[in-house]
Amino acid sequence: MRSGEHSTASLALGADEQHAAGAAELHHFLDRLFDLSGVDLSGYSRRALQRRLRSLISGEGLSGIGELSDRIHGDPRFLAHVLDRLMLRVTTMFRDPSFFRLFRDRVVPLLRTYPYSRLWVAGCSTGQEAYSLAILLREEGLYDRCRIYATDLNEVVLEQARRGVLPLSSLEEYEQNYRASGGIRALSDYYTRGNTAALLDPAVLERIAVFRHDLARDASFNEFHVIFCRNVLMYFDEALRYRVHQLFGDSLVRLGFLGLGQSESLHLSQHESHYELLSRRHRLYRKVR
Repeated sequence: MRSGEHSTASLALGADEQHAAGAAELHHFLDRLFDLSGVDLSGYSRRALQRRLRSLISGEGLSGIGELSDRIHGDPRFLAHVLDRLMLRVTTMFRDPSFFRLFRDRVVPLLRTYPYSRLWVAGCSTGQEAYSLAILLREEGLYDRCRIYATDLNEVVLEQARRGVLPLSSLEEYEQNYRASGGIRALSDYYTRGNTAALLDPAVLERIAVFRHDLARDASFNEFHVIFCRNVLMYFDEALRYRVHQLFGDSLVRLGFLGLGQSESLHLSQHESHYELLSRRHRLYRKVR
């Protein structure tokens, strides 16, 4: 082997070793995170996790993932902070308003044919999507015969979801989304504005059950007529997405509805044939088998 070839091979081997060491370090960190919290992030996209970890490590002034791993071991409050950062999701009331308008037009008439409907918002974060669904169903006269189950892995955001607190800084955006979604009143009719936050009317919250559910590990817990899991699966690797779609298929009644995020799809998946695509733009599906 010529000297230049030997040098190139050595560099390549060094890069491979470095990659393997980084993967092992991340695996060790995720194992420790699970041991301490019961939260399994092993099925999350490695790229998304690494991006969030880099941001977290830099923001905390830490030397690397090893120091981060040591710190979560001895500081429960910091552990909760790390989980909150790694599982961060952006949520907004009536996000993608045209999706909710489509839901009013295509799904609500069929929900009217059921004596009682169960709806699951999986990966609910701080609850805005579940609140939006509750308000829509109230306006359509269906809320008194519906139950909304809002679940997430993160107890910090679930506690916020239970309280029905809305940030004042987001109310104008929420109002615009609500009107664009086909809302028939003013969104302010559904909350009381305070000095530091707005509080949802208890009547909006009364049929929302908020609790912890792990999409990576937990089984189906009911039969549902509607499942929303929007802008969650995009953070999962292929194996976990397969597992979650199997879970949703087991949980939906025949002819039930599945709503995904705009960056998510069943296209070319092993579950695509189980559904009818109602709207490609809005990723709204109906289970047919």
